[in-house]
Amino acid sequence: MSLIHNERTKLSATYLNGIAIAVMAVGGLGPVISVLNGGSVPALGVAAVSMICLAGSISLHFLARRLLGSLEP
Repeated sequence: MSLIHNERTKLSATYLNGIAIAVMAVGGLGPVISVLNGGSVPALGVAAVSMICLAGSISLHFLARRLLGSLEP
């Protein structure tokens, strides 16, 4: 039973880490690149959104790592 549990846990952690990568790419880097390409969005708002998305991405990543900590030997 522990093999099945471990594989399901790894699959869930991989999914969470994938969401973390997507949040970082779309919310963290996308607006910054848009502003650098001449977008007319306030830079302070873009910086705030990017920081929030960066923090969310890091939180999801560490949640995935914590989930992996529940693997059975």
